[in-house]
Amino acid sequence: MKIYFNDKLVPEAEAMVSVFDRGFLYGDGVFETMRTYNGVVFKINEHIKRLLRSLAMIRLSLPHSDASLYEAIYDTLSANGLTEAVIRLSVTRGIGPIGPSISHCNQPAIVIIARPLTHYPEEYYKHGIKLITSNIMRTPPAALNPMIKSLNFLNNILAKTAADDCAAHEAIMCNVNGYLAECTTSNIFFVKEDMLYTPSVRCGILDGVMRAQVLELACESGLKAVEGEFFPATLYRADEVFVTNSVMEIMPVNSVDSVSYPVGRATLNLTETFTRYKEQYLIYRQ
Repeated sequence: MKIYFNDKLVPEAEAMVSVFDRGFLYGDGVFETMRTYNGVVFKINEHIKRLLRSLAMIRLSLPHSDASLYEAIYDTLSANGLTEAVIRLSVTRGIGPIGPSISHCNQPAIVIIARPLTHYPEEYYKHGIKLITSNIMRTPPAALNPMIKSLNFLNNILAKTAADDCAAHEAIMCNVNGYLAECTTSNIFFVKEDMLYTPSVRCGILDGVMRAQVLELACESGLKAVEGEFFPATLYRADEVFVTNSVMEIMPVNSVDSVSYPVGRATLNLTETFTRYKEQYLIYRQ
């Protein structure tokens, strides 16, 4: 495997980060995860825009143009001979003295990893996956703004570990007020009487790229979309539930805690609508 590491492609064994890198020491950095279809990075513009927003919010500047980031992503994809892949783009503040000050951190580190896409089992899309509600809260915006896609991922990891312990695929995290926020690596949606609901960004969530796409396509699928604040009890009364991210796309949910759901018409219609949109998107960009 070839890794893009600080302006050049190197063999995997040579892609080594210093023990003084602040991403290693403090999780001081940001990242994006992207998916490719037939060699095309889906929604690359939106991912790069969000990366740059995250960087600005942690006061980190890149000595690269937007165009050079695009080129680096596609060079990494090509160097590994991949067309169906998951791409992880990470940026850290780079090497600096131990301590919280960023005053002597002058050279950010950029790492791009392209790995073959591992498809989720088809049975997940047919029958849905299991979720639990975690007792680990989403980090409050006053502590760390959720619009920053931060390398500091420990609360998500602990929530996902709790899900693994329960043989669940994902864990739902609520915010400090008890409202639904998001899952460890995905946004959550639910359907009730032909209305589509999802937690608002006010609830302390990351505005997922796939989340935005689903909201845009909801009307075409015959659904009115509502972003708001919802307690878990509202979710338990839903007709259908699904989660989204850039890799899994739209994933049906068959249970949350002790409540079961069918893989319903609204979820299937949205999936079909997204598939048509994706096909047109790829045709336009190839």
